[in-house]
Amino acid sequence: MSASHGHDETIPRGLLAAAAALVLVSLVSVATVRLSGIEIRSPDASPVLTRSLRFEDRADGSIAVIDGKSGAEIERVQGEGGFLRGALRALARERRLRDLGPEAAFELVGRADGRLTLLDPATGSRIDLDSFGPTNAGSFVRLLTARTPYSAVQVQKGTTP
Repeated sequence: MSASHGHDETIPRGLLAAAAALVLVSLVSVATVRLSGIEIRSPDASPVLTRSLRFEDRADGSIAVIDGKSGAEIERVQGEGGFLRGALRALARERRLRDLGPEAAFELVGRADGRLTLLDPATGSRIDLDSFGPTNAGSFVRLLTARTPYSAVQVQKGTTP
């Protein structure tokens, strides 16, 4: 005996062709925009606040955040710092692929529409930080607005600067 239910479960060829065409048009459109360099941003995407930052690994496993213009250490990221570390790792990888060192500063850009972008002028790479949610972007917002140099007060209890 056959376990057949007596109905055909094939998808019509026309529907498959239409779906394939839609996927292809989408991919070609995205590739065209990305490769052409056309900015498809809202009119209020202009930068309102930019900060030049360098990031240095420390022997204790922390990351020193250094103002790119003054050279002052503005913060030290202890422990996990997962999103910040991940974003920096991606940009550092691009620099290594191009045989560039860590000397050049990154640009952290706050825009009028509330978006936040981390740019690497040395490679042209960029990370739109708000794409990863407000909590992750928040780890960079504080770097954009930090006014005081790093001090022992900002270090977690039990650690040394």
